[in-house]
Amino acid sequence: MQTNFEHFALSSMMGKSDMPPKDNGSLCFGAPWQRQAFGIALALSKQGVFEWDDFRSEMISSIAAWEVAHENTDHSWDYYEIWLTVLERMVQRSGLLGDATQASPKALLSSP
Repeated sequence: MQTNFEHFALSSMMGKSDMPPKDNGSLCFGAPWQRQAFGIALALSKQGVFEWDDFRSEMISSIAAWEVAHENTDHSWDYYEIWLTVLERMVQRSGLLGDATQASPKALLSSP
């Protein structure tokens, strides 16, 4: 069952090149950190930290850059690694963490 955030994200990205992985119409997460990163991005957008369309545009360009830099047979592709990288960029650009804090969403997701 999809959360409201997941429904918002899917309806916002339907048919777009940054569409998240799905299985039987539901979002696929291979690990808990992926669901958390997804939720953090949606929550920050909903709170006005950044615009969802800006996040989407950054995803599209990051995916395109990955495709240019890698062969079609490269198995290192990971949608949510790119998602997390984009989330880190958006948080840094927003100034949400301030100058003194260098913590990234990835570090926050892996902390106990």
